[in-house]
Formats: sequence, structure tokens, C-alpha cells
Amino acid sequence: MKLSERLNTICESIPPGSRLADIGSDHALLPTRAVLDGRAVSAVAGEVNRGPYDAACRQVAEAGLKNKITVRLGDGLAAIEAGEADVVTIAGMGGALIVRILTEGKDKLEGVKRLILQPNVGEDLVRRWLLEEGWLLTGETILEEDGKIYEVLVGDRSESAEAENGRLYADTVVGQPPVELGREQLLELGPFLVREASSVFREKWTGEIAKHERVAGSMGRSDSADAREKKEALERHIQFLKEVLACLPKDKPSSN
Repeated sequence: MKLSERLNTICESIPPGSRLADIGSDHALLPTRAVLDGRAVSAVAGEVNRGPYDAACRQVAEAGLKNKITVRLGDGLAAIEAGEADVVTIAGMGGALIVRILTEGKDKLEGVKRLILQPNVGEDLVRRWLLEEGWLLTGETILEEDGKIYEVLVGDRSESAEAENGRLYADTVVGQPPVELGREQLLELGPFLVREASSVFREKWTGEIAKHERVAGSMGRSDSADAREKKEALERHIQFLKEVLACLPKDKPSSN
């Protein structure tokens, strides 16, 4: 069974021997691969919709893994019991939804040592949740597949999370000419990704700048003071992003 590059990146972040809970599992491809590879000794595939739930059941049965993978209908972390998993994966949905799932199911994270999260948008929201909830961001991967760019974020429980997060998100200077990044900028760009500055990272933020410029252009047609203030703030942010890209080395290969 071949996984997409996106799912394979997530799978490779699962420590061998884990008890996995894959939330929003769709066809249960990730838990199936994780069990077959020995990364998961057991898994729960949670799905909120009946169609994907049925597809996941078929996938698990066809793989002969019904004794190791349990497929359940449930909204978010309601699909699992506290202490049942030590690794949770949530992929392929917006960052705001991932944050809602984690917040509403916080009591189900008892015993969970690692979160592997792949938001389609709103990555900064996920980083902020990890930081505010005392998880340590230990890895970030950015990759392009089928014309789309994805970020995979890994958060671990750590007794020294507060101190390590303080260092991770401390004011830092990158590039040449140097650009200073504070906590908010690092949450937006990714503390590991901006330092790595891969070609995919540059591609993503070049595209984001173009989107922001289109929005700023549409704001220019309004005469209200509020619209002007928002436009000026957006233009300052666009300029900042351009400065970041301009200061980073341009010959780094893609991280995937």
C-alpha cells in the first residue's frame, strides 16, 4: 500500500511501537500503513462521517488488521478514550478545526506523548495552541505534492517545554541583510521552517504575498478610515514578508 508523500511524512513521525489514534482517518490509510510498518502496535481510526467510516472499515478488513485497528464513528477526540493512545494524528483539515478538536477533547489527551498535526491552512493557530497548552514543537516539515503545499507539525510533551519554548520563540535574527523575528512572526512562519528556508517555504510565502497584495488592492477601492488602516497594516505585513524572503539564501533545496 503506497501512501501519498503527505501521509508518508506523517507516518515517519510516528515512533515505532506507538498506540496510534488517527482522527479524521478517512479511508484509514495512515493507521493501516503505520501498523504494517510496525510504527503502531494498535490504532484507532476515528471518523465523523458514515461514508469515510465505511471505507475505513473495508480498508482495515482487506488488510487483515481488524485485530489491531479499531474503526469508530465519533466527532474529533470523542472517538477515543483517555489513555488509549500515546500518539494522535490529525491531518487534512483547517488549523482552526484542529485547534477546536484538541481543545474540546483535551481530557482525551491523557497519556498522549506526541501530536502530529497537518493543517491545510492556519498553521499559526496550531503552533499557538501547542505553545499555550505547554506542548513543545519539536519538528516541522514543509512539502509540495500535486500542486499543493503542506506543513506537518510535531508536538511533544516535555518537562522542559516552557524553557525550550522560550528559546524556540525568542527574538531572533535571520538572513542577510538581517531581519529580526519576534514570537508572532515565528508563530506565523514556523521557527524551524524559516531557519531552514527551503525552496518550498519560499514558494509558499511568495504565493501568500501575492494573495495579500490582491486583498490590499481590493481594499484600495474603499474610502472608509477603517479600510485605510487595515490596508496600511496589510501593506506593512507584505513588506515584512518580502524582506524576510529577500534576506534568506536562495539556493537551499526543498526539505522533501
